[in-house]
Amino acid sequence: MNIIVLVKQVPDPEALVEIAASGKDLNIEPKFAINLFDEFALEEALRLKEKHGGSVKAIGLGGPKAIEALRTAIAMGADEAVLIEDESFAARDGYDTAFVLSRALQKEAFDIILSGRQAIDRDRAEVPQMVAQFLGLPHVGVIVKLDVADGKATAESALEGVAEVIEVGLPAIFTAQKGLNEPRVPLITGVMKAMKVQIPRVTLTDLGVSKDAGQKTSVLRYLPPKKRPAVQFIEGEPAQAAREIVRILADVERAI
Repeated sequence: MNIIVLVKQVPDPEALVEIAASGKDLNIEPKFAINLFDEFALEEALRLKEKHGGSVKAIGLGGPKAIEALRTAIAMGADEAVLIEDESFAARDGYDTAFVLSRALQKEAFDIILSGRQAIDRDRAEVPQMVAQFLGLPHVGVIVKLDVADGKATAESALEGVAEVIEVGLPAIFTAQKGLNEPRVPLITGVMKAMKVQIPRVTLTDLGVSKDAGQKTSVLRYLPPKKRPAVQFIEGEPAQAAREIVRILADVERAI
């Protein structure tokens, strides 16, 4: 069984992010990590390989630094990885990203494509679905369980208040949700292997894709979240403080 995992490098959750003076860009502290949901996808791919045999290949798209996320995939146990290298994709939209990934996937032999349900930097949850559309493959999202047998997969998706069980023929694309598994911590031998391995890099030209592949959206401006009001402490005896809280809620906040 050949499994491909789509991997994205995202800003570390603790990295500082500020809106640039232009309002159209972000200044992000150079601290990065593999996307959280992609780790669930990788772990599931490795478990399927351990159960059914085959190989796991990680594919990433981005600038040179994105190679670090692919090294994490190798350290976890992926057999190989490849980076589609283009710095401009940090600012490109989901349609463009999905189009380029689909062109790369057309050159691969696979039974299953796994990806995280969304990237935690933009949270749009749109690329895997569009990849499925470009490739003409079925897609099952936000899965928390996956079983494969006889050329078919049975997946359980987490919906609001209910679980949905779906059977689909392979090849197919699945997106991983938290709860699917517990990603393994790479062994030191895996980390050492990942540090030494030469990860191939391909360009848009190699894929026959133009720099203007088909971006459909652009950022007009970024807006900061509304500042939270300052915390107000109510002093005095409990009964007096309670009356003051009620007054504020009724007269100032008009909440009651």
